[in-house]
Amino acid sequence: MNFDTSRRDFLSQAGKGVGLATLAFPSLASLLKEVEAASRSIEHLNADQVAMDEDYWSVIQNSFTVTRGIVNLNNGGVSPSPRIVTEALVRYIWQQEDATAYTMWQILEPQSETIRTGLAEMFGCDREEIAITRNASESLEILLLGMDFKPGDEILTTTQDYPRMLTTLRQRERREGLILKTIQIPIPPKNLNEITAAFEKGITPRTKLILISHQVNITGQITPIKAVCDMARAKGIETIVDGAHSYAQFDFQQKDLGCDYFGTSLHKWLYAPKGTGMLYVKRDKIEKLWPLMAAESKQANDIRKFEEVGTHSAAPRLAIGEAMLFHNGIGGKRKEARLRYLSRYWMNRLKDVPRIGFNTSFDPAQFCAIANVKVDGVDPYAIGSYLFAKNRIFTTPIVHEEFKGIRITPNVYTTLGELDRFCGLMEQIATKGLPS
Repeated sequence: MNFDTSRRDFLSQAGKGVGLATLAFPSLASLLKEVEAASRSIEHLNADQVAMDEDYWSVIQNSFTVTRGIVNLNNGGVSPSPRIVTEALVRYIWQQEDATAYTMWQILEPQSETIRTGLAEMFGCDREEIAITRNASESLEILLLGMDFKPGDEILTTTQDYPRMLTTLRQRERREGLILKTIQIPIPPKNLNEITAAFEKGITPRTKLILISHQVNITGQITPIKAVCDMARAKGIETIVDGAHSYAQFDFQQKDLGCDYFGTSLHKWLYAPKGTGMLYVKRDKIEKLWPLMAAESKQANDIRKFEEVGTHSAAPRLAIGEAMLFHNGIGGKRKEARLRYLSRYWMNRLKDVPRIGFNTSFDPAQFCAIANVKVDGVDPYAIGSYLFAKNRIFTTPIVHEEFKGIRITPNVYTTLGELDRFCGLMEQIATKGLPS
């Protein structure tokens, strides 16, 4: 399977990927033809021009089987998969159920090496630096629990980091005496240098590790990963990047980050099956990192030691392949441009409405698909409840010690009409208040 597929090759490659599924579901083959035709129609356009081509995106929208009875603006936690991925997952499950101990372990599981290669190509690293995990939390806990620290060693992160990662470090703090140090970053910052400066100010001679979110999950803030990683390396400090929300949302590779370690979920913006993730460990650092579940000493230098989790289904891993085909068929830069266009569309409509404010910068370097909006004097949970109970618009209320608002996360299947509905209701709330 060639994951470096061109737009013109998308149908033929995807057709090979779905195989028997296209025979069982003729409409799927028809859908793939539509996607190919749509891709050919925009080959002459740049990414920003494609972002505004509603005819093209209507075909992509129809690649998903999401209900239109709910306007889902909460794609940050987990995203629906396109039909090509779901059908592949079902097919692999059925194959797995033949003579399971044979088909799962001897036929299907070895094929995950092809998936490893595809992920490595997409991330721009050696395939022996990629482990396939179940989610970002597992990837990051492998790192945070697998490093050796001494009492008094400091780990530096932010107050806005993902709660599970903060909990992981606090457990090590209680158990082993290391020190978790958190810094605040502006909401939103005037520029990315403010975030780099905050990290630099938080470093002490005892700092051994920096954990930084590539994109803060509660605000959508994109952080200056390369600058922080370069600064840390110059001081002999290792860096873990939490890429749970950034990977496959906007276009980048490992060289653009310069980090030592990276963890992400694939069921968010890559649209892979639920319960799939990826871990990157720089090759010369694999040996010193303990796996989350014990592995034999002969695996010390093998990235696969981080995949020792006992019996697990091969199907979700293999269907990552179809998710990569779908992503590459659109193109990472085109997808990023569309997501930015959708966010900018609703943000621009609301930015001048009295009482409405933003916890996310409008600077393109600082946001993509995720943004956080607020209505002064109105509780975010009350807004969220009203939007869903009365209008079936699903959002994410956020109440943090440093700010509060509603996280809004459209996706490539989101229509402009759905965003217009959301904006109209927010304008009513801002001008007239919540209906009693």
